[in-house]
Amino acid sequence: MTIGVYGLGRFGYFWAELLARSVPVCVYSRSPERATPPGTRRVGEAELLSQPVIFLCVAISAMEDVLGRTRGRLSPGALVMDTCSVKTHPLGLMERMLPATASILGTHPMFGPDSARESVAGLPMILCPARVAGRELEKWREFFASMGLAVSVMTSDEHDREAAFTQGVAHYIGRVLSDLGVRQSPIATVGYNKLLEIVEQTCNDPWQLFLDLQRYNPHTREMRARLEKSLRSIMLAIDG
Repeated sequence: MTIGVYGLGRFGYFWAELLARSVPVCVYSRSPERATPPGTRRVGEAELLSQPVIFLCVAISAMEDVLGRTRGRLSPGALVMDTCSVKTHPLGLMERMLPATASILGTHPMFGPDSARESVAGLPMILCPARVAGRELEKWREFFASMGLAVSVMTSDEHDREAAFTQGVAHYIGRVLSDLGVRQSPIATVGYNKLLEIVEQTCNDPWQLFLDLQRYNPHTREMRARLEKSLRSIMLAIDG
């Protein structure tokens, strides 16, 4: 079995290279200047879409356009997985736009090139079944577990509620600290350096990912409102 990875942005490149350590992987990008990940085979769009298993590694905000251009060219019975950092929105699009013959499994590898620089062992991998047989779901759960990942299965709404805080708040704080201009200091505390690590991990990702995380997760608005309320509360306490 060959897995197709559609999209070679920062995460798509990383994900294809990681998968290629376990299975044959072919890759496609609309941008010819994108590098080909080691251990993978570069193919045209038609050949990529003919694969039995396809990972869509595209921006959340680009999903509708990509699905509209590719849905009529999938092989019957293909399994399509996304890797978006939100789940309700892209899975809703996939269920509505992909042919009934296609299986759909939402995935969220909750790590990237920075956080998985040393190893993916023990890092969280979320599966959100949308239109997939139980046997197929178990097969992929075992596959990701064999990579050393900590696999959890949940609904798309459960994922988005949890990720609004576990991921959404980290990216939000990282961008705020970056805008504040935090930098290395000779008198930095351990805690301060941990904040710099958050900035590095979140701000190396594209700005569009940050916007998509905040705009397409239906629960991040609540997170931001609660964060703002907490900031006001602490400021009032400081001011007495």
